[in-house]
Amino acid sequence: MACVIGIDAGGTKTVGILADESGKVLSKAISGSANLVMKGELAVEKVIFDVIESLDAPEPVAALCLGIAGVGQPGADQLIHDVLRRLGQRKSIRVVNDALIALVAGAPSGVGIVVVAGTGSIAYGVDPGGNTARSGGWGYLLGDEGSAFWLGHYAVRHAIRAADGRGPATTLYDLICDKLDVSDPTGLVEWFYDQELSRNRVADLASLVEAASLDGDAAAEDLMDQAGGHLATAAKAVTDQLTFPDRHPIVLSGGAFKACPSLIRRLQGRLASPEVEVRPLEVEPAMGAVTLALELLQ
Repeated sequence: MACVIGIDAGGTKTVGILADESGKVLSKAISGSANLVMKGELAVEKVIFDVIESLDAPEPVAALCLGIAGVGQPGADQLIHDVLRRLGQRKSIRVVNDALIALVAGAPSGVGIVVVAGTGSIAYGVDPGGNTARSGGWGYLLGDEGSAFWLGHYAVRHAIRAADGRGPATTLYDLICDKLDVSDPTGLVEWFYDQELSRNRVADLASLVEAASLDGDAAAEDLMDQAGGHLATAAKAVTDQLTFPDRHPIVLSGGAFKACPSLIRRLQGRLASPEVEVRPLEVEPAMGAVTLALELLQ
């Protein structure tokens, strides 16, 4: 029986799925962040090794597909292929952008648009002609608007401005301080700028913005609305670059939609039209990698 592996290497966690040639899931494994830019080659190699080992796949694996951010940048593709070869994967390898596996997981035909909002954010699309387009996904300094990190970052900004009198009062300050166990603005600032901590811990604050908005906090509601607007703008930018003659899906994927469910309705409201179906991804993005790995067996 031939087996394949699909891996979703994300900024927060890495998920691997082992499946047989019919697509039936045999095992699943989860490890840590595999962000190539932030973690580096050796750290990414260790995470992928942990996932493959934990899947306990029979030898040899017939095909493997890895979805990871940064694919297409100079040298990145070759680097990832080198990592996989060192881990014993020397044939039938497919390395793609992590947004593509999320799209395929939500739209098995591989045609449509995906909006990914996790630690970072990106919109990516493929039209029936095979043309591709992206918007966003340039990292937390140049983009990632609407992501969990963006929400957490701006929540801290609003909290600090409220604390020192430059901005309106907001419950975000107390919520964040309680969560982090800090007692004053100085402690919050020190926590934020601690370079030994990952960006993921800022992204973890996104759920507080959702909670505050549901309680009627104006600043939090404004942030959630801005986040929805940024993600919708990215999706529309991709749509403008592609041609969809028929109705197509816009798949919503990533931890920000789980931490902040109202983002789903905000995008559905902004993107609703007879030409699209906006829907959240109901399965692991790694299932899209499984589908792409199975294609290598054909």
